[in-house]
Amino acid sequence: MQITRFAAPLGAVVENLDVRTVSGPGENQGLWQAINEAFCKHHVLVFPGQTLSPEQQMTFARHWGELVRHPYAGLDGHPDIIELKNHGKRKDVNQHWHSDMTYNPAPPKLTMLYALETPTLGGATAFANQITAYEELSAGMRELVDGLRAEHSAAGLAGIYGEDPAQAPRAEHPVVRSHDESAKRALFVCRAFTRKFVNWSKEESASVLDYLYRHTTRMEYQARHQWRPGDLVMWDNRCLLHYAVHDHGDDARTIHRVQVAGPVPV
Repeated sequence: MQITRFAAPLGAVVENLDVRTVSGPGENQGLWQAINEAFCKHHVLVFPGQTLSPEQQMTFARHWGELVRHPYAGLDGHPDIIELKNHGKRKDVNQHWHSDMTYNPAPPKLTMLYALETPTLGGATAFANQITAYEELSAGMRELVDGLRAEHSAAGLAGIYGEDPAQAPRAEHPVVRSHDESAKRALFVCRAFTRKFVNWSKEESASVLDYLYRHTTRMEYQARHQWRPGDLVMWDNRCLLHYAVHDHGDDARTIHRVQVAGPVPV
């Protein structure tokens, strides 16, 4: 196994490893621990050249915990897997910066995507490091956001899938969360699901949130992964935002996604 960084803000490629040979932490502590240490350090790991069935992808993901089902999507026969296909730019619901499923009381700690079909050019996924984003806030802004909690909602997503927005999942989370493994602090807001600060009005929240949305996605915090068939990519939802870049027109792009359960953010 060889691990090589692919960008300054985050990310590493793990080569010479067939993930089907990896056992869980209780069975092969050394190999799994090395992968998990790299994951906590680099936040995004790319395993190129994999050949995985849905069951094998889920088995590898379960080494990190129980799988989390999406409230509005699931692959036939495999409800823990979401199949992401290119249905055109207008119908792509992932063209925004977000962390997955923050509207849950305990959002997923990681997302794992496996590429079946990819465009020749385009279709990358962008990531932004929220640990760095927090560390580069001014002392005054850190003092403000350290004490804030925010409301998150899937109401907008429910409307896209034809569900009742009033019944959509909702949760409250700290604006700054501590990583449960590294203890590093990260900003935890996103334009897709964050609605306002707890005990603040929407109008009062808007200007601070707008600043945070712009700050969290500064270019120097970002890296991109350009997909190839057989790529398996896992990223840390506890400290990253991501964005599906739709610049590939109608070219085929088919990816299987799973999420692993995480802790309640603190």
